[in-house]
Amino acid sequence: MKKFITTIKNIWKIEELRTRILVTLGFILIYRLGSFVALPGIDASQLQALETQTESGLLGLLNLFTGGAFAQASIFALGIMPYISASIVIQLLGVAVPYFQKLQREGESGRRKINNITRYLTILITAGQAPGYIANLRVQLPPEAFLLDPSIFWVSSMIILVTGTMFVMWLGEKITDRGIGNGISLIIMIGIIAALPKGLMLEFGKALSSQSGGLVMFMLEIVALLAVILVCILLVQGTRRIPVNFAKRVVGNKQYGGVRQYIPLKVNASGVMPIIFAQAIMFIPITIVSMLSDKSYASESMSWFMKFTQFDSLEYNLLFFFMVVIFTYFYTAITVNPKQMADDMKKNGGFIPGVKPGRKTAEFLDDAMSKITLPGSLFLAFVAILPAFAMLFGVSMEFSQFYGGTSLLIMVGVVLDTLQQIESHLLMRHYDGLTSDGGRIKGKSSTGMMG
Repeated sequence: MKKFITTIKNIWKIEELRTRILVTLGFILIYRLGSFVALPGIDASQLQALETQTESGLLGLLNLFTGGAFAQASIFALGIMPYISASIVIQLLGVAVPYFQKLQREGESGRRKINNITRYLTILITAGQAPGYIANLRVQLPPEAFLLDPSIFWVSSMIILVTGTMFVMWLGEKITDRGIGNGISLIIMIGIIAALPKGLMLEFGKALSSQSGGLVMFMLEIVALLAVILVCILLVQGTRRIPVNFAKRVVGNKQYGGVRQYIPLKVNASGVMPIIFAQAIMFIPITIVSMLSDKSYASESMSWFMKFTQFDSLEYNLLFFFMVVIFTYFYTAITVNPKQMADDMKKNGGFIPGVKPGRKTAEFLDDAMSKITLPGSLFLAFVAILPAFAMLFGVSMEFSQFYGGTSLLIMVGVVLDTLQQIESHLLMRHYDGLTSDGGRIKGKSSTGMMG
């Protein structure tokens, strides 16, 4: 406790770090307040049907990502997911389209162009999703819940939903630039954390009302949750160390090299991005369903499609598992460049024992990454679908979302990334870090969600 209090004091002493934390908290507060501002023309007291709709299924998960804004018919109802979807498209184009590959090689100027294209695409995607959301409102809410003429309500709500998503995206970018941590990641995490107290209280209330060992089961659920958190931390931090020897070099009167160092290849080099990407894809069916303003989608001919909108269905979880594995390989391929690593080692006089520098080293690193990515991707995918197993054991849908899946992995990844950034500020100014022994938080260089 004394160590923790001392660390807090040290954080407060550093003016830049203190300012960044306060700016981050301020932007997060703006986001949370905006989540409770209903769309103009809607009677906020008539939202019970919409809240009931988002208590289960994939819509419940979508509501979780928006911090409850979806169920509140908020100006931020679509949240940050359109931006995530746009980023996915741009990442895919960066692999297949030469123009985007060229932009990626142009450094900072190319990055700015890619960011602008991502923003424009976000507007298009949000404009495509907004009609579906509004149509769903028209179906779920009673007629007296709408206070404006339908045509006026449609136009104004479309504009506000698009503007709301762009504003949330802007908040995330400002947090990244002027605050601490990755802004987009923090916004998603804050929305998830906002739902944790409600889920916990509902599960506790369920345990109290049980006639057969409800409290014992509740304690076992908490222990299981803590175990899953530990597993997620190990998954995020796990590495395989590759030894690299550096030959001795003499420059002037100084001697360099002659030591052994290690390259930490991460078991999960892509962080939580595969789950974010896969989840964004899995939201497509529910978006299509919401665009159907009548109940025709519930017909027998569409029953197969509806299975992919059910959070606990076998079809949904199998597809989700497969998507996470695929995106793990995809994101690892675009973030880890064995050829570049081999070239850097060669330039600095480094070599892996028993492996020739250059092409052979690149092949060795690529093979090593492939071998550790396979178990890492399977393990990540298994953790992603753990909430479905929790529901099979009787855990409520609201609380089961925190047993792995998108929610818990995002929380663990973002918290570790943010703590590491805070620790870097402390260590640069010769203060002890956040760990008890004054060392660094290991294995987490960046969550790398969106920036």
